[in-house]
Amino acid sequence: MSAGTSGDSDKDLRTNSITDVKQLGTFAAIASLSYVFWICGGMEMVERLAFYGTRQVAGLYGTDAASNGGLGLVEAEVGIIMTVWVITQTFVPVFTGGISDRVGYKETIFASTVIKIIGYLLMGFFPSFWGFMAGAVVLAFGTGIFKPGLQGTIVKATNRQNSSIAWGVFYQTVNIGGFLGPVLAAYMRQMEWAYVFYACAGIISLNFLLLLTYKEVDKEARLAHREKVKRGEITEQALWRDSLSELANPVLIWYIVLFSGFWFMLYIFWDIGPLFFRDWVDTSVIVRDVWGAEGPGDWAIRFFAMNNEGTRIMPEGMVNLNSLLIMIVCFLVAGVGARFKAANAMAVGTFCASAALLIFGGFNYAWLIVLGIVSFSIGEMLAAPKASEYIGNIAPEQKKAMYLGFSQLPLAIGWMSESFIGFYLYGELASKEQISRRVLESEGMSADQIAAIPNGEAFDRLVDVTGQTAEALTARLYAANDIGTVWYLMAAVGIVSAIGLYAYGKWTYRIATQKTG
Repeated sequence: MSAGTSGDSDKDLRTNSITDVKQLGTFAAIASLSYVFWICGGMEMVERLAFYGTRQVAGLYGTDAASNGGLGLVEAEVGIIMTVWVITQTFVPVFTGGISDRVGYKETIFASTVIKIIGYLLMGFFPSFWGFMAGAVVLAFGTGIFKPGLQGTIVKATNRQNSSIAWGVFYQTVNIGGFLGPVLAAYMRQMEWAYVFYACAGIISLNFLLLLTYKEVDKEARLAHREKVKRGEITEQALWRDSLSELANPVLIWYIVLFSGFWFMLYIFWDIGPLFFRDWVDTSVIVRDVWGAEGPGDWAIRFFAMNNEGTRIMPEGMVNLNSLLIMIVCFLVAGVGARFKAANAMAVGTFCASAALLIFGGFNYAWLIVLGIVSFSIGEMLAAPKASEYIGNIAPEQKKAMYLGFSQLPLAIGWMSESFIGFYLYGELASKEQISRRVLESEGMSADQIAAIPNGEAFDRLVDVTGQTAEALTARLYAANDIGTVWYLMAAVGIVSAIGLYAYGKWTYRIATQKTG
């Protein structure tokens, strides 16, 4: 391929890849997947187990009282950490993806694992705002290097006939780790918060073993391409210039803008969900309805979702129902999603997730919250794997990791917006801690007395002042405040994105049929 024709052929490839290709049946597609695919799935599962062991409880850790081993921060301060975390994690792959294509996927996966271990250890050794911030930035940098190389391998290890099922299965393995990580964190944090981070550092080290069996797909083609570049047979732009050039593609630009709404909602669920469930949802109802007043006698059941006494579902256990559902049935939903055009599947999935947030806004009854989580999970299973498949298919052959790096941009916009807006709005409109401080003022406590109460302990003080039980006081505060407003605002973002994705699908399909026609 000459330097003068590479851009045109790449553009043709991107346009033609917008059209859908008939997929193999669910089980035929699974049977066609190579061992390299499964090794990548294993590495992603290990990486996500460690990552979500920390990420899923970060808000709880940050806002937990210092007397409990937490950081004792207000929601807005946690939001600052999360915002810096997301900026680092999601913008790094935009440039490191291209490095993976040129240097090698195995090399960048190895480097990322070392960096991530350092990040977890910083969190464990330095329990402070700046210690957690430093650990988050290092962990985010390592994650940003990890993603493009691994997902680039997935793209090259699959084809257009099995890609829908492949990404569904891959997403399923992601959520095995996503399910087990918070379970581990819930158990470890009841002993000591630092144990969460040390355990995650040990878990991610397992990827060194899996790397021994990893083989880069099409490595020979990559090396041959690099050799042609060295000899001057192919002219390449500087990596940053090449990345910016690819980002100018309108199909890619609108994908990034519209799909950011889905990621906005996803991180709202993961970040604000645990706080909402902790503050306002009485999960003991579920325990009593399923296991009776005494709760489950089996220690294993309590370990996977409950407090040590077995009387209630932990907040991260509620969120973890999402990962459990995806872990079990994602390949089946992916089989259904294979019948949809990619953008339509993303639109329907985004709408289902929006419906879940509307349920959270309207109710705090535990079983209705479970219904909302089921709706959210179905939406995620339809949208997220299809988005990865889509971006991989429109990528030029020698730029798969680069484009998978670009797939982090809608995540960046959604997560970055949510990290500040979500925590800030929750703190202002729905935080039991902040509402309790306002009520204490109305009960006659002075501003200085309220300010002296450590963060995370205001509700307990209000219980002492009013003499009401914690359950009765929670019901009173929930009824007196518009807690659901936070969720309604977030759901509106998803609904607009779902409508936009449907229109985007019609537009891109028209472009593709005109090109091929």
